[in-house]
Amino acid sequence: MDMGETENSAEPAPESSGRKTVSRVGLVALLGASVLAIGTVAWRAWSPDDGGAPAAVTDPSQPLTIAELEAKARANPLDWQAWQDLGFAYYADGQYEQAAKAYRQAVEGAPDSAELWGALGEARVLASKDDPMPPLAVAAFEKALELDPKQQRARYYLAAKRDMGGDHEGAIKEWLAILAEAPPGAVYEENLIATIRQVGKINQIEVEPRIAAAMKGRPDVPQLTAGEAIPGPSQQQIDAARAMAPGEQRDMAEGMVARLEERLKGDPSNVDGWVMLMRSRVTLGQPDKASKALKDAIAANPGDAERLRQEASVLGVS
Repeated sequence: MDMGETENSAEPAPESSGRKTVSRVGLVALLGASVLAIGTVAWRAWSPDDGGAPAAVTDPSQPLTIAELEAKARANPLDWQAWQDLGFAYYADGQYEQAAKAYRQAVEGAPDSAELWGALGEARVLASKDDPMPPLAVAAFEKALELDPKQQRARYYLAAKRDMGGDHEGAIKEWLAILAEAPPGAVYEENLIATIRQVGKINQIEVEPRIAAAMKGRPDVPQLTAGEAIPGPSQQQIDAARAMAPGEQRDMAEGMVARLEERLKGDPSNVDGWVMLMRSRVTLGQPDKASKALKDAIAANPGDAERLRQEASVLGVS
């Protein structure tokens, strides 16, 4: 695919109808969870005596700049991992049209990746200037679901499309299904519930008992953490991360995750650390690296292989 291929431009414009505005707000609200998620997964990489600041990460662990990622991706048009990294970097920097172009190239190299198709659809939504759910985004989400009917990002957005089309009950039903399948404490849980409540309130649909039922019916997996049970950052650390530009947030997170990976080389028996590394890689949009972390973790801890596989399953890692 040529990087010159037409994608939607700039950023979303406000919608004129209150109904569509709620849906768009819900979309963006759910995405907002990712910033906090990156801060949370990265925090665990800090050592107890860090004094609140991450240590410098030496090469080759330093995250690449966007310019370096561009050069790496263009050197091999079918290196989907390089294009994926570039797409995420653009996304984190708020360059959604460029992110969509990069993800479009990534699926050329990995056409069977439901995660990449979902990311492409999301970038196209955010890049759209005058359509809250452009046809190219819908096509990407549909492709993601064709490959993986459980792909949550695609399901979320296509439910939003239902809401925009007037099928508010259908949208709420799908969002509740996603909530019911989510691991307890998932980073997107709070914003997903807020979206359900917003749409329910505007359209006079009672949702509170249904939210409670969805959360109550979730599988009880107390023996699993999937990184969720590990303490998160302090409020001061969260505030510091939020004050950074999106690109700086990603650089900080990647550096801290690289540091965690280095520590695991010296302490490979730290099962919780491997779980956190998997979750970190998923949050950073690096499913291939998350899969590698799972393989390395099992190789280092064969006695905990079953637990590691269960943790990975919760995260969608295989």
